[in-house]
Amino acid sequence: MSFINSWFDPAAAKEAALAQIDSGADVLFAERFGVIEAAAENGLWAFGNMSDQNALAPEYVVSSAVWNMEPTVDYLINQVAAGTFTAQDLKDFSMVGKGGASLAPYHGLESQLPADLLERVATVYEQIQMGMFRVDIDEAVPDPVN
Repeated sequence: MSFINSWFDPAAAKEAALAQIDSGADVLFAERFGVIEAAAENGLWAFGNMSDQNALAPEYVVSSAVWNMEPTVDYLINQVAAGTFTAQDLKDFSMVGKGGASLAPYHGLESQLPADLLERVATVYEQIQMGMFRVDIDEAVPDPVN
């Protein structure tokens, strides 16, 4: 894992991804732009983030975590319209269980993935949707690696 201390720095993200590849990584999570480019240049799988990023490297982006703001916005509009709005933590509306996140299609790449992995992903995804599996969010800043 690398932490580049920036919301948007594709060059730094690519550099961090290349360092991970040099250290033996064979699959990369593309939290920021630059990572998919590094993965594709090295013939490695990448997993996109925030939107379906398959178009950035169709042979290498196996899927993506897709964020959907609509459940959050709808909830807030309904609260305001009903006159019941109160400040609150809305993070759950950005999660799979409330429709705020989803898994992008595999775009035909599933034929290159192990069947047991696909089955496991489908099972855990269903458990997440049903509220039976949850990973707590740790927002602590990671320790420096440099």
